[in-house]
Amino acid sequence: MRGLCAIRSPTFAPLPRGSFFSPSRNQIAFTRKFFNCRAKFAESGVEGSFSLKVIPSNLLAAEREEAKAVLILFLKKHGLGHAVAARTINKSDSFIDHLVSRLHSVHKSRYLVGRELTTLEIRDALIPCLETLREEYGNLLVDVVESFPNPPIKEQAVAPIVPPSVVPAPDSPLASNKKLKAISRVSEIDPDGKLQPKILYLQELGMDLDQIKGIVRRFPSFAYYNLDGKIKPVVEFLLDLGVQKSQIPTILNKRPQLCGISLHGNIIPTMTFLENLGVDKTQWAKVIYRFPALLTYSRQKMKASVDFLYDLGLSPESVGKVLTRWPNITSYNVEDKLQPTADYFHSLGVNVSVLILRAPQTFGLSIEANLKPVTEFFLERGYSREEVGTMVSRYGALYTFSLTNNLIPKWEFFLTLDYSKSELVKFPQYFGYSLEERIKPRYAVMEQCGVTLLLNQLLSLSGPNFDKALKAKMKKLLPSKHQNS
Repeated sequence: MRGLCAIRSPTFAPLPRGSFFSPSRNQIAFTRKFFNCRAKFAESGVEGSFSLKVIPSNLLAAEREEAKAVLILFLKKHGLGHAVAARTINKSDSFIDHLVSRLHSVHKSRYLVGRELTTLEIRDALIPCLETLREEYGNLLVDVVESFPNPPIKEQAVAPIVPPSVVPAPDSPLASNKKLKAISRVSEIDPDGKLQPKILYLQELGMDLDQIKGIVRRFPSFAYYNLDGKIKPVVEFLLDLGVQKSQIPTILNKRPQLCGISLHGNIIPTMTFLENLGVDKTQWAKVIYRFPALLTYSRQKMKASVDFLYDLGLSPESVGKVLTRWPNITSYNVEDKLQPTADYFHSLGVNVSVLILRAPQTFGLSIEANLKPVTEFFLERGYSREEVGTMVSRYGALYTFSLTNNLIPKWEFFLTLDYSKSELVKFPQYFGYSLEERIKPRYAVMEQCGVTLLLNQLLSLSGPNFDKALKAKMKKLLPSKHQNS
């Protein structure tokens, strides 16, 4: 039953060999309604079905996960609770196959040339089809998903979808009531006056009740996770990787969803996938602590980020270094975020592949709120765009600094120094040193000695080497007779 939106004639689930089947009017009508979603994509020009045999099995698995993610978000958007939506997904294998086949039909030409779909393309292909089915089936959409390809019974309305007009807002009384129930569960006391074993376990890890309630307030499902089946196995796995016990509360606070994912079915295979892409397996503890959400993303989403890095010209080894140092890059959409940022730096003459390897965090900044204001700051002070490009090429972290708290105060102090503005082009790392603890004290010592060092020497040399540089400079200024004596 794959690809109903893309085929020309009705198809029904196979029956046992030797049986006789004549489709009922309800089944024919049901199938015809699925064809209606095909009209949403008439402009694609794709006709006929597309064989799944040409798609690698690992890609199919990744696309199934993407389709599940789209479907569960769609169901939740239209009123289903997380638990109900999750149960529906578990009963929707045939429907998920249908959605994946829909992708292959709509984007047949992409696969024929070996181009895989991005997360955005998958979402854009499936949401209109789901919207069409919701409009036609309304409260029976859950039955459509679970009973696919068999037509649902009209009188039945299990787990109804709430119409968009009455979907509770996140801050509505209904939504707040769900959160309050989940939060109250955290404080439940047993007949012996003790908290739940799950809460006691989390407290042993260093979390207090307020922290746990904060997690549940943001992610209510965490209150219903089983200790032995979900939370404990994940925590012990992280500890075995080398994550410090003191870091567990931070990881759970950042990504409580991690405990809701299958350890052997998802987390470990995802780690293997990333190791094959170059992530340093000896650095997993640091990677997960920095960005635990990495292990909750689909492989398709992560591969899109990796392909972007390869397109920039990075080697496999360099890609692995970027993913290890800044795994957050996988959270950004290529078309909406990463590519526009690369284009912006290209416009300044920056070698983007070098920049993203040296300072990948720069690609998480907003072009309008962070990059452009910093560029304008230097342009307004007489630097050319080429000089700004040179500065960021030499010191990629330059754009990560606050204008108010860093760049402006250090610039104003720089104006009082006996250096030309070109020194900052040569050594933009100046902005990375502490003004009070490094720049001012070092400059004061140099002034007392009556000599001048290059800005690079003034700040980058270690204490002993700084002293040696000062003495060498002072010795050169002494008269030759004093040198002899």
